[in-house]
Amino acid sequence: MPSPRIVDIHAYLPVLMELVEQGESVTLTITGSSMTPFLVHGRDQIRFQKPDRPLRRGDMAFFRRRNGDYVMHRVCRADPTGYYFVGDGQQIIEGPIAPDQVFGLITQVCRKGRWIGPGDFWWDFFAGAWLTLRPCRPFLRKLYSLIGGGSHHRKQE
Repeated sequence: MPSPRIVDIHAYLPVLMELVEQGESVTLTITGSSMTPFLVHGRDQIRFQKPDRPLRRGDMAFFRRRNGDYVMHRVCRADPTGYYFVGDGQQIIEGPIAPDQVFGLITQVCRKGRWIGPGDFWWDFFAGAWLTLRPCRPFLRKLYSLIGGGSHHRKQE
C-alpha cells in the first residue's frame, strides 16, 4: 500500500473539487484541529460529494471563504441569508456562507480507523447534542481532561 503524501491544500483541493463536480465521491485526510474531538488531525478522513440537497443543521460540509481559504465545518443553522458554520472544537459561528460557496457534503468519516455515517452513535451525537452544547464546550472539554480523558497529553513523571 502506498504511503500517504502531504500536499498543499490550495493545489490539491481544486482537483478534488473538479472530481466532485463530475459526480465523484472523494476522500481526504483531516488537517487542523477545528473539528476535534470528533475528527483528529492526521488520524481521521472524510468522504465528500457534491451536495444533492440543501444543507441542514448538523451536516458537515466543505466551503470556500471569499478570501480563498477552504474550510470543513458543521452547519449550526441555515436561513434565507445562507449557512452558519462552526467547528466541533470551536465556539465562534461563521456566516452567512452563501450556498454557492459550498462544494462538498461530508457523507462518511473514517474515525479511529472505522468508517461511519449518519445513524452511527458518534456521528449523530456530534450532529445533535454536541452542536446544541456549543456554549458549554469549554467547560465540557476541561471536565473531560480532568477525569482522565486527556491523560495521554500529560507529561509522565
